[in-house]
Amino acid sequence: MKKILYTLLLSLSVALTAAPGAHAELLSLDTIASWGKFPKFCIDTYRWGDKFFNSYDSTYVVGTGKRFNIKLRTDSWSDVFNFYFDEEPYTRMNMMSTPTTSAGFWLTYMAVSVGYDMNVGKYFGGGEARRRWSFQFNCSLFAADAYFSNNDVATNIHSVGPRGAIEKTDIPFDGIHNESWGLDLYYFFNHKHYSQAAAFAFSKVQVKSSGSFYAGLSFWGLDYDFNFNLLPEDIKTQLPLEKYDYYYRTRSTNYALRLGYGYNWVFHKGWTLAVSESPIIGLRRGWLLDLESKKSSLSLYNRFKASIVYNRGKWFAGAIFRMENALFYDKSHTMLGSTVSFETSLGYRFNLW
Repeated sequence: MKKILYTLLLSLSVALTAAPGAHAELLSLDTIASWGKFPKFCIDTYRWGDKFFNSYDSTYVVGTGKRFNIKLRTDSWSDVFNFYFDEEPYTRMNMMSTPTTSAGFWLTYMAVSVGYDMNVGKYFGGGEARRRWSFQFNCSLFAADAYFSNNDVATNIHSVGPRGAIEKTDIPFDGIHNESWGLDLYYFFNHKHYSQAAAFAFSKVQVKSSGSFYAGLSFWGLDYDFNFNLLPEDIKTQLPLEKYDYYYRTRSTNYALRLGYGYNWVFHKGWTLAVSESPIIGLRRGWLLDLESKKSSLSLYNRFKASIVYNRGKWFAGAIFRMENALFYDKSHTMLGSTVSFETSLGYRFNLW
């Protein structure tokens, strides 16, 4: 038995190394289907699913001819927070995080992308940076996004003061801790002609301009924690938060309907300019300021993104701008939290089989 097993392993090794293209031949779909009834059933199911979920009108969208792509991605961002207090002394305050940069490698296989961004800004004097993890799935019919972010980035207060007497400032503020996570699932109505993957995942190529409305569900959580006790006394006392010990906290889970529209403009061969706008409206359940009282309220969020993509053979390059806004409010105040990011990618497409 050992001799037979050894002979089989040796034969397999020779088959894989003796001739160019042996790997491709061994792992081709037709070869796998010929192994028996169950492998054939699996391959037939796969081919049906690929046609049903990932087919386009080739006049508008074409495949890259490669199942895999790998890219180096850099991402620079800032968080912006605007506070509007509607109690005496009606203070307004604007703060922005120091721009930080992360970098990471992303691997895409057909519709699935996974990657990890790590802090590189601190190695170039940029201080602390946020870490993010995300997972993306794109096919012609729908898209799914999952993400997690943990953020303790140093922030500067750029303006503060009573309404009508706001002063420009440059006050460092380190008393911030933010976490967010979420899951989005949405369907493209004009899915034969429009490809979000071509504009933001680089796994398809848009060859003729087209757009699509889309709709779906969003489920996410936010945890914002600001310790304003770290501010100078003359600034801290301008904030009507004494009854909350000068802490601003919000922790919530959100259930929402996501609506949006995306458009890909092919303005020259190989070039695509894309925009996508998506308001998200639903129910927020959680705490705001008073952590002893859990409440429900209207959840308002917005995601905007734009990209420019260049495809040349197996290589591709792209830049993506994103802006996300979350609104928190009650009868005493309003807080608008925003994240602005700019991403660049350089990648290569290939096949393993």
